[in-house]
Amino acid sequence: MRKHLEIFPVTGLPEVAAGDDLAALIAEGTDLRDGDVVSVTSKIVSKAEGRLTYGTRQEAVDAELVRVVAQRGETRIVQTRHGLVMAAAGTDTSNTAPGTVLLLPVDPDASARDLRTALQERYDVNVGIVVTDTLGRPWRNGQTDLAIGAAGVRVVEDLRGTTDSHGNVLAVTEPALADEIAGASELVKGKADGVPVAVLRGLEDVVLPIGEHGPGARALVRDAEHDMFSLGTRESARAAVLHRQPPSGPRAADPALWSGLLTDVDGVRLEAADNAVTVFGDEPVTVGLVAERLAVLLHAEGYGVTVRPGPGSEATVTFGSRSG
Repeated sequence: MRKHLEIFPVTGLPEVAAGDDLAALIAEGTDLRDGDVVSVTSKIVSKAEGRLTYGTRQEAVDAELVRVVAQRGETRIVQTRHGLVMAAAGTDTSNTAPGTVLLLPVDPDASARDLRTALQERYDVNVGIVVTDTLGRPWRNGQTDLAIGAAGVRVVEDLRGTTDSHGNVLAVTEPALADEIAGASELVKGKADGVPVAVLRGLEDVVLPIGEHGPGARALVRDAEHDMFSLGTRESARAAVLHRQPPSGPRAADPALWSGLLTDVDGVRLEAADNAVTVFGDEPVTVGLVAERLAVLLHAEGYGVTVRPGPGSEATVTFGSRSG
């Protein structure tokens, strides 16, 4: 257990421009020690790397995104090439010239590694680096700083398999150390104080030996396959209705998946056989509505689905594995 942690800002740094030497600016602004962790706002990393583009912010977002997660009006939550899910792809127009937009570093983990290496080779100090950016979070108001790049620090502390003070085995506990470092450092950097760097002292157990950079902050990004919230509500509904894929192979389904589908529907019955469910009823419109709802339910569970109208008031929903 850590008994003591100090966090202090690095003040007096000049306005950073393309080509500036961040290692020199940071080392000259503070007395770094082995085992320190340096938290650097991504904005000055981007400025030093010349990540400034001309045009509108919407154009910059279009260029940086790989998919739209959710959109309301002009506000877009997107996934970037880094795998990060954030508003406006992390682009920034504050403290930049009119008509210009600041982008995130091309590879924040590589930026962190370069900065760490420069500090070690030129100033003979072994520190960890965390590159931070400000993000909103699902279900929570406000924003906080998270790690988008890291080098020389353990980004996750895996406590699975250990026991708590009552002897219970921890099954899923994995504190995101790099994110905790980013959030703690923001307390002394602030959003409007012009302090882009902070140093955390007392985390020697988190800092890796010289030459070991670790997996970087990329290890904190949850891939889409395991992301239960990979789309916004509206986008999920549209995908279920408009982007359904046909089944490519048989796949069994538990009838519990469509339990409750007919709770408020009269005159309709379902018959399941192999990898298809047939909907029967007196009213063709009602049969069609039930069949489409069934298709959406199956799609949400990862099935490829097709709906085929039958004779009279009948429709068959066929399902299977999307990948075969």
